[in-house]
Amino acid sequence: MPEFAPLRPSIREGSRIAIVSPASAAQPELVEQGRAALEAFGYHPVIMPHALDRGPLYLAGSAADRAADLHAAFSDPEIDGILCTRGGWGSAEILPLLDPDRIRANPKVFAGYSDHTSLHIYLWNHCRLTTFYAPMVAADWSNPSGVDERTWRAALHAESLWSVGPADGIRLLRTAGSANSSVPESSVVEGRILGGCLSLLAESLGTPYALNLTEPTILFLEDINTRPYQWDRMISHLRLAGQLRHVRGILLGDPSSSIQSSPSPDLALLEAACLHALDQSPGEFQGPIAIGLRCGHVDRQNRSIPLGTWVRWKYDTISEMAA
Repeated sequence: MPEFAPLRPSIREGSRIAIVSPASAAQPELVEQGRAALEAFGYHPVIMPHALDRGPLYLAGSAADRAADLHAAFSDPEIDGILCTRGGWGSAEILPLLDPDRIRANPKVFAGYSDHTSLHIYLWNHCRLTTFYAPMVAADWSNPSGVDERTWRAALHAESLWSVGPADGIRLLRTAGSANSSVPESSVVEGRILGGCLSLLAESLGTPYALNLTEPTILFLEDINTRPYQWDRMISHLRLAGQLRHVRGILLGDPSSSIQSSPSPDLALLEAACLHALDQSPGEFQGPIAIGLRCGHVDRQNRSIPLGTWVRWKYDTISEMAA
């Protein structure tokens, strides 16, 4: 493991959790159900002033108001963590308004997924802050079976070293190396786990807010309502943009939210499309590829990932390494 270590905040029972909506407007009744669930879990949730705003369009208030809620949450010494209500669209709009110095001076747990990939990238690039691709208030905490407690506690509470494996849906598509590779199939790979929603990662390319990978990386990719050819196209775009240069392994999410018809042929085609995109330049990426982690756009037991932590990938299990 390299000497460099990012900021790794954590929460615990009794923590005050700010509820924010950096993207689309959330349904108030779902926010209330999620708030009640967080309270029952032992937290003290605080709904920020603009978290329930509606409009303009489909957004949860103006970009300035959404950024103000984030700044207020990071600046408040009584707030320990920040949890998004839902995704949708809008997080990228507030990136130019954020103050990285304020955030770095007040590191907090930040959790969300989907459209919040833009914020995860920003907080990593500019603040070197470990963030959490993890269940959201209206999308998951409102559902009695929406949150996987084991990975939530390991990631956000840091009660134990985080790990995921076959019990979390992971299935290998390819081991490290290939027939034309000098990398042995039994290799153990290490790197920082980073990534998020594939479409947001691809769309950020060519902007100042693209993910900046400078170390060995385990790249996590997931999405929703995305056809196999779109997975092929977007992964190819990442590869052609040089985003795989430091990638040592690729972990794909649960594909069920992108399968449109009968699961078997659609799943096989999606898997083949991803492998096709990655096999176009075999000398560039020779690491393991797995699919199925139930994290992000899933309907229950949503797993949490501590983005920015150093992990080891051994066969079909990915585990956080002790500092």
